[in-house]
Amino acid sequence: MELMRWFTENPGGGGLRHLAIPKLLERLDALCEGTIAVDTDARIVWCNDKYLHMLGYTDPQSLLGRDVEDIIPNSLMRQVVKTGEPILLDLMAFGSETFVVSRLPLTGPDGRVIGAVGICLYDKLHHLKPLLGKFAQLQDELAETRRLLVQDRRPRYTLASYVGNSPASLEVKRQARRAAQLGSTVLLLGETGTGKELLAQAIHASSDRASQPFIAVNAAAIPEALLESEFFGAAPGAYTGADKRGRDGKFKLAHGGTLFLDEVGDMPLQIQAKLLRVLQEQEVEPLGSNKVIKVDVRIIAATSIDLVQALAQGRLRRDLYYRLNVLSITLPPLRERLPDLEALCEGALEQIVERTGMGRRELTPGALQRLAEHDWPGNVRELRNVLEKAVLHSDNRRLVADDFDAILPRTPGAHRPGAADAPATVQPLAQAVAAAERAAIDAALLAAGGKKTEAARLLGISRATLYEKMAQLQL
Repeated sequence: MELMRWFTENPGGGGLRHLAIPKLLERLDALCEGTIAVDTDARIVWCNDKYLHMLGYTDPQSLLGRDVEDIIPNSLMRQVVKTGEPILLDLMAFGSETFVVSRLPLTGPDGRVIGAVGICLYDKLHHLKPLLGKFAQLQDELAETRRLLVQDRRPRYTLASYVGNSPASLEVKRQARRAAQLGSTVLLLGETGTGKELLAQAIHASSDRASQPFIAVNAAAIPEALLESEFFGAAPGAYTGADKRGRDGKFKLAHGGTLFLDEVGDMPLQIQAKLLRVLQEQEVEPLGSNKVIKVDVRIIAATSIDLVQALAQGRLRRDLYYRLNVLSITLPPLRERLPDLEALCEGALEQIVERTGMGRRELTPGALQRLAEHDWPGNVRELRNVLEKAVLHSDNRRLVADDFDAILPRTPGAHRPGAADAPATVQPLAQAVAAAERAAIDAALLAAGGKKTEAARLLGISRATLYEKMAQLQL
């Protein structure tokens, strides 16, 4: 009734502000955990005793004039000052505590923003405890998701995964162990299918960065228009269709660990220039952003092309080549490490059994000799493909040479053991042609890494003809 009488006697209500606001501020100060105020530059101009104690300070003068983010890293006060819009209810993590906060702009007589005030309520509002509990649960789930994500980015292979005891294989392992002990950039050279990514993961797993992420990116598999954002990230709304929350690039994701750049020789020149700067300065600038981010990344690059030829043709920057080619390891093709063939086959057959659930298979000496006669342009990747096809098409527990005849094109002049003692097997011409075409297409696809346009070019036919042949042969 007292308040209603006051309004009746003062219909304009002009004096209410002077009467009520001091009492309101006193009441807020008593209820809340702390109050802080900033100016238009988001510098602290006032902090009450509760907030001062909560922040771990005793002297208010030690806070005055400092940027609010220096004291409260997660503060959004600068956003309130900049936009003039309040944030009426929010959850803010500070150390091990979670606060319910309100942030309000302060305006002068002319309506312009002159600062902002932040009020921390914490959990004295008991009806907000379920919300705080839900927030804490989401934080725990986020932490677990991040832990699993880092775990997924751990290397799957070690040096033991590089199968073989031939002199060529032992030399590769020796160089890889040495590379793991050093922090230098590594360049892996070799034909497609020789195990460059496997070795890159093995080097990372043996290094002092093993507990950090291993991020792999294939420069040849990403459209040129997306390469920059893929490598360096993008700011929110950097381009049409960009994520409104922004996107972290591979360099940032690999921070503290290793970034594997596969097929680096196929990278566009424009990206090569930006990559060179990152390697020199160890910092990235996301697409559409003016903010520079420091990164600590070890680079392992790989290519299956002749980089010297790429230099001569102007497809590779010479300064980037020198930056990458610090410690190079050349992986030998399968035809140069045939003593490892039996061990590679055993390992591949074990993996096929685990993946398909089919019965265990073995190779006869004749089958092993038949495989040794092949030139293996697709190397270990082609070998695994051939073995899996043989397992799927044969009911033999022990695979024999004949199980590979329809899969592998025979090298002219090659001799299969026992062939002179057995009568020649004559196939209908159509069947022989189909087998040869199937083998040629398989070899081309393997050599082209599954890219049908490139496979058609290698075969000397159009892409449409390739699709037609694959349909006819049920590939």
